[in-house]
Amino acid sequence: MKNISFVVLLSGVSLALLSGCAEPGNGTERAEGAGGEPEAGQVLHQPDFPPEQIEGTPEEGELANVEGVPQRPPSLRFPAGAEIVSREKPVTSSDDFPIIGDLSYITDGNKRAGEGYYVELMPGPQWVQIDLEAEHEIHGIWVWHYHRQERAYRSVVIQISNDENFESGVTTVFNNDYENNLGLGRGRDRPYLESRYGKPIRVDGVNGRYVRLYSDGNTANEMNHYIEVQVFGIPAGS
Repeated sequence: MKNISFVVLLSGVSLALLSGCAEPGNGTERAEGAGGEPEAGQVLHQPDFPPEQIEGTPEEGELANVEGVPQRPPSLRFPAGAEIVSREKPVTSSDDFPIIGDLSYITDGNKRAGEGYYVELMPGPQWVQIDLEAEHEIHGIWVWHYHRQERAYRSVVIQISNDENFESGVTTVFNNDYENNLGLGRGRDRPYLESRYGKPIRVDGVNGRYVRLYSDGNTANEMNHYIEVQVFGIPAGS
């Protein structure tokens, strides 16, 4: 696969492809977060999006087949009765002492990108993990890494399990680590530019108590960031 060099423009929506030609995308439909008309027994969810806060100097980076900023606000479909089950739930991380912020920010409901709203973890592969405190049937995950500057995060992998250590019963619901840098398997989902819209990920009713999210730096620097993660689900057995 060839690489694409890209420059992110301050408009917040533009992406200039400078060179190369990537192979066609093979990301899964569930990862696109398409809304559309809900089916019988389903609801269409669109969160309150934070204000646009793009600033700073445009950054260059190299990633293949990058998905641009949505041209319209995205949404998620899931069964009626599913709701945010991650609000104020405990968060742990591979980095016990974040450089900036507190892990509790990730589930506090605030999606703003300014100082005091995001967590910065050490360089290299890192993960954060949300404990839903009970098993749930999970139907969607919405992620905001950092949207004050357009950038793409590398090796984003999201997994669900009932095992706190993720050693068994693990289901991967998103993976754009196409070079398998994390050793969790080669991903088929596309890297994407961060924006105030975050990234909605449709999940097809996977049962689990824990949600773990990996990344390995971004196109602006080597750090890992999270603003908010929302998990939508129904208590298992309901």
